[in-house]
Amino acid sequence: MPHLPLAFIGNLGWPELAALLVLALLLFGSKRLPELARSLGKSVNELKRGLAETQSTLEKSIDQADDVKSSSEDHKSDHS
Repeated sequence: MPHLPLAFIGNLGWPELAALLVLALLLFGSKRLPELARSLGKSVNELKRGLAETQSTLEKSIDQADDVKSSSEDHKSDHS
């Protein structure tokens, strides 16, 4: 299986991921780890939702600016 590229960590393969899992189990314990994973998953989903919302808002703003520019150019060509 190919390595998982992560910009802030580098390339992670299965041995590295397994070592991280063992380290997390040692640090947090088996009871707390699922709770942490759930929290991390919720955070990632919230981040994705926020990014999608921001992108949608930006696209709407660009479309509105294009519409204003088009109507302004149409208005100028009518008076020429």
